[in-house]
Amino acid sequence: MCQNRYCVGVAKKEPLLQVFFYKSDAGNEPVRDWLRGLSKKDKKIIGEDIKTVQFGWPIGMPVVRALGKNLHETRSDLENRIARILFTLDNNIMVLLHGFIKKARKTPKEDLAIARKRMSKQKKTKGGD
Repeated sequence: MCQNRYCVGVAKKEPLLQVFFYKSDAGNEPVRDWLRGLSKKDKKIIGEDIKTVQFGWPIGMPVVRALGKNLHETRSDLENRIARILFTLDNNIMVLLHGFIKKARKTPKEDLAIARKRMSKQKKTKGGD
């Protein structure tokens, strides 16, 4: 029997994706830092949505929406507001690039630009290893 997105009495399922926070050249993790500023309740909701993606990939609406060229967003409905975490995939690795509270119907161009810039840096860093 399943309750609140968790199944009781069912064998543990292995995650399909590993989840990592994007790390800047200076060693900062902007999404982790952003999450720290949210309430415990909001963090729990966002964490559950990320876990849903991690264990259920590929997954679509209403939890995930593709934004093009390997950029996706998790869609978290918080109390009286909406949060988004933009992420990219590299094989079985989900890299959390940018998080924000959505205030407009359309994803702001500035937030997309931040995520795309971080995604580009992530690819260059990986290629240099």
